[in-house]
Amino acid sequence: MRTSTQASRRTRRGFTILELLIVIGILLAIGGLVFVNLIGAQEKSEVGTTRLQMQELERGIESFRFDMKRWPTEEEGLAVIWSKDAVSSEEDQAKYGGPYLKNPAPKDAWGREWIFNIPSETEGLDFDIVSIGADGEEGTDDDITNHDARKAAEGDDLGEFSGSSGNTPAGG
Repeated sequence: MRTSTQASRRTRRGFTILELLIVIGILLAIGGLVFVNLIGAQEKSEVGTTRLQMQELERGIESFRFDMKRWPTEEEGLAVIWSKDAVSSEEDQAKYGGPYLKNPAPKDAWGREWIFNIPSETEGLDFDIVSIGADGEEGTDDDITNHDARKAAEGDDLGEFSGSSGNTPAGG
């Protein structure tokens, strides 16, 4: 009988520990590749969302300027395009035609407040909207501005851009 049990043990063959470790290693490698690609997609999504938000903010600022006959001041900030309370004077509050933005967007995709400069720090432009990007530090390569399309064109004029009419801000 011993001989038959030993023979049956030899014919029933399972996975060795080495084979299991190889399979686990392959699965971990595939999982790592998927994870890295998902992180990259999330970052691209956040940048894209921030750019879309900037375009909406620019449109709101342009609408504010059209109605109020002036640019928002730095003190008023971007809040004037969604809140009448942010307008500095009662006279201006009376002629306020907003809100100029359907949904308030006080923060970028990373949850950080926008930087609004008026006049623009770029010569010939009226205002800047800046997101300090994923790293949270101003002045680094991941900063996003409303003028990035112009920078990407390596100095070529891409046509009419919001915030680039060359007018100086009234009272700002």
